[in-house]
Order: sequence, then structure tokens, then C-alpha cells
Amino acid sequence: MKQDKTANANNSARLDKWLWAARFYKTRAIAKQMIDGGKVFYNGQRTKSGKNVVIGDVIKLRQGYEEKEVIVTALADKRRDATFAQTLYQETEQSIASRERNALARKQGVLLNPASETKPDKKQRRQLRQFKERI
Repeated sequence: MKQDKTANANNSARLDKWLWAARFYKTRAIAKQMIDGGKVFYNGQRTKSGKNVVIGDVIKLRQGYEEKEVIVTALADKRRDATFAQTLYQETEQSIASRERNALARKQGVLLNPASETKPDKKQRRQLRQFKERI
């Protein structure tokens, strides 16, 4: 019976364990929350944390402002060092380019403009009302 379990582990691994072993999330609980919260897409679809990951599958996940799309190249259900974790996946070229564009936009302040997200103050409301009444 133990042979069946190890043979199954070589062919697939749980999604939450794989994300944790690949060091995308610090704990399995956080990985599970992200999957259940819709931040992780498995082959383009939302899924459950117990889904078996297979080599060649595409996983799209969100980490803060960053959105990554990775292809599974190896399986693991135990967490090891970072160099090993990087061998478990390969990030797509589109994902790398998109992350670099978003990082540059954030750095320049284009993406997040807090001035446009605030409500107008009393003076600005008065000016808006006057402008609308003229028309």
C-alpha cells in the first residue's frame, strides 16, 4: 500500500501542497485561502485546493500586485530550499513581460493614482455645481 502512495506522488501532487513547496505562499493555509478566494487558476479555471497537479499544467496566480502564469515542470509535496523550488515551474514569457510593464507603471505612479480616487472636497463640489448650472 505504501508503494501505491509513492507511485501516486510521482504522478501528481495536491495544488495547495505544490504551491507551498514551490514557495509561492509561505504556508499551506495561505495557499488554500488563495485558491478558495479565486486568486489561483488551474488551466484557466477556478479549482479546489485538493486538485491534483500534473506536469505541463498552467497555473495563473496572484501575489499582491503581481500576477504570474507558470507551467509545472516538476512535482513536489515537501518544501525544500529556494533553488529546488525554482526547478518546479517555468514562468511564461508573456507573464514576465506583463510583470515588468506593471512594475514600471507602479514605479512611475501611473497605475495607482490616489488623487482620482478621493471624493471632491467642499470647494470642488461647489465648482462642479456651478459648472453644471451654467450648462
